[in-house]
Amino acid sequence: MNSIAFIWHLLNFVMPAAGLSAMLVLSLKYRRVRRPSALKMWGGLFLAGVVVLLAGLWLLGRDGAMLTYAALVLVQATLAWRWAKSGRN
Repeated sequence: MNSIAFIWHLLNFVMPAAGLSAMLVLSLKYRRVRRPSALKMWGGLFLAGVVVLLAGLWLLGRDGAMLTYAALVLVQATLAWRWAKSGRN
């Protein structure tokens, strides 16, 4: 595998975490919840998502398992919910 193929594989591996993080940050911005900055929040959600994806790859032995994606949604949504709950007046 050459370096271009490796970069594409890596980007496609982390894209679900990046996309879900962006959607959650936008939804909290729409609700006007006081929270950390959007970039800081996206970074935290993205990091948690990548950890979940790596754990799923390690535990299940392959990428793209639906159990891993379900855990990704559960972890990131729970983290965003906690931020939204702590940001209320």
